[in-house]
Amino acid sequence: MTEHESTTTVLRKNKKVLIASLTGSAIEWFDYFLYGTAAALVFNKIFFPMVDPVIGLILSYLSFSLTFFIRPIGGVLFAHIGDRIGRKKTLVLTLSLMGGATVMIGLLPTYEMIGLWAPALLILMRIIQGMGIGGEWGGALLLAYEYAPEKRKGFFGSIPQAGVTIGMLMATFIVSLMTMFSEEDFLSWGWRIPFLLSSVLVLLGLWIRKDIDETPDFQKVKASGQVAKAPLRDTLKHHWREVLIAAGLKVVETAPFYIFSTFVVSYATSTLTYQKSQALEAVTLGALVATIMIPLMGLLSDKVGRQRMYATSVFILGLFIMPWFMLLNTGTTWGIVLATVIAFGVLWAPVTAVLGTLCSEIFSANVRYTGITLGYQLGAALAGGTAPLIATGLLAKYDGDWVPVAWYLAVTVAISLIAIFCASRVKRATLVQA
Repeated sequence: MTEHESTTTVLRKNKKVLIASLTGSAIEWFDYFLYGTAAALVFNKIFFPMVDPVIGLILSYLSFSLTFFIRPIGGVLFAHIGDRIGRKKTLVLTLSLMGGATVMIGLLPTYEMIGLWAPALLILMRIIQGMGIGGEWGGALLLAYEYAPEKRKGFFGSIPQAGVTIGMLMATFIVSLMTMFSEEDFLSWGWRIPFLLSSVLVLLGLWIRKDIDETPDFQKVKASGQVAKAPLRDTLKHHWREVLIAAGLKVVETAPFYIFSTFVVSYATSTLTYQKSQALEAVTLGALVATIMIPLMGLLSDKVGRQRMYATSVFILGLFIMPWFMLLNTGTTWGIVLATVIAFGVLWAPVTAVLGTLCSEIFSANVRYTGITLGYQLGAALAGGTAPLIATGLLAKYDGDWVPVAWYLAVTVAISLIAIFCASRVKRATLVQA
């Protein structure tokens, strides 16, 4: 890219790469939110009706949470393949598994039709989904990052990150449409429609990825004969510090995400006096703002520096924790909307926008897929799905007092500030060695 090439020109040249990267990420999160909703509303009734309704709901939620255990396995497996045979082939494989399993869930027979085979097949599809999802993020990110011109790394790396909120918005929109069905129709066939419609996204993603060449960075690794024979072993032996740094960078991106988008709904409706619709509308608006902000912040990071943007954003996010709770505690619509839009839409967006690029920059290309995937999965496991559980537990223990939850969020901020400090030292050391 020449100095005079505009962002519009760069976008036009790399349109397919960016769409391919974004599509897989959006499908991943669309599936995540869609399955969570279906688990709460449908699956307990049609796949687990043979037990007490409460037990059925628990089993349904367990099938949802299964992916948290499967994703790291899929991540390690496909990251190994990605560093051995290339990003493109791996991405086609992960999207096929992930999307195929999602569509198959929409076609599954119910318990009434085939008995215990129904929940068994649901769980099998969920395992296949989890395997594909585990390898998708790293590949989608590297597709964008390794194709990016040097002066647009931040912008390109932010595109797959926008898939989080786009998938969330798509799932919210389609679930709201499903509420138009009668309960009988919804349970009979209406719930299947979103799962089957995901096939359109999957086919689009596969069609786009089919015509994309292997990433330039992996082609260089292959041409130089430096392809890692055992990427996992090499990463753990030579890059374990970088894996821990990447996990630390992920902590403040993932814990606040679940607090601002998931925990806020239960906190606002159970502990405070909000209606569920108020909380959900505030989260949707926050997601919409974040979707716009993420690529803009990625673009800005190319000008001001990714480490500076990350550290500044995390620090400001830490300062906003107490005001966030105070705004929520006003009990007003404007309070919850302002709190959610600022925290989720404005302050969280730049953190997630630069996360993938920051992680990619601290690993060499021959183990980059494995390195960023390990760091991402470790950070997500430690601070991701556990965040609403920890926050809810703290609220219960301290009789609804939000201060302990604020301290919990402050700890995640501190961990990630230490990680970005260490990342800057690692990058400087790499530059000196080079």
